[in-house]
Amino acid sequence: MKSINDFTEGQLLLVNKPYNWTSFDVVGKLRNAFKPLKLKVGHAGTLDPLATGLLIICTGKMTKQIDTFQAQEKEYTGTMILGETTPSYDMETDADQKFDISHITEEQVRDACKQFIGDIQQYPPAHSAIKIDGERLYEKARRGEDVELRLRNVTISEFEITGIALPEINFRVVCSKGTYIRSLVNDFGKALNNGAYLSKLRRTRSGDYKIEDAFEVMELVNIIKDLKVISPLY
Repeated sequence: MKSINDFTEGQLLLVNKPYNWTSFDVVGKLRNAFKPLKLKVGHAGTLDPLATGLLIICTGKMTKQIDTFQAQEKEYTGTMILGETTPSYDMETDADQKFDISHITEEQVRDACKQFIGDIQQYPPAHSAIKIDGERLYEKARRGEDVELRLRNVTISEFEITGIALPEINFRVVCSKGTYIRSLVNDFGKALNNGAYLSKLRRTRSGDYKIEDAFEVMELVNIIKDLKVISPLY
């Protein structure tokens, strides 16, 4: 059985991030579980609050490798809603435009995927955690300020439609670090001369690490608390 000392030396933990939690919420919950031990805890690859799935957590000396884990290929499953757009490209904000989808065919939906596979450029959402002049973009967007968005180079290795029940479209994406699935969905809607927003997103893989091997947050918190009881450090 691991001891608290193992976490101090450095551990990689796989966590299933809950819906409506920020990635920092997960880090904070685990860091609090280690108290009074002052232990470094960090995450590799931020997930939006409305997304769920695999979050890689590093403790102790393992935090020095966060950039390495963050750079790994990611895989997601999700659902988009065709026929509407939102300012945040997801369900955080209300719809601002509506489009007729009665003419959209399944063949058109599947064909539209093809143009996004490979090396592409995309604008990040205005409601994102990217920092400009020391402030998160979403903070500016929520105040109604105009923000300057810069194109980013990303790679989409796979983009597969897994189910169509319009207006819902289910999909699977394998992509590089820095890819915004919300932006991909927004651009997908434009490719159909229509609109789309992300309604559900789940990270299922990061590099060789899979969601099937992840802990629930409170499950991991309880394990840490049990270790503190039996650890010789206490």
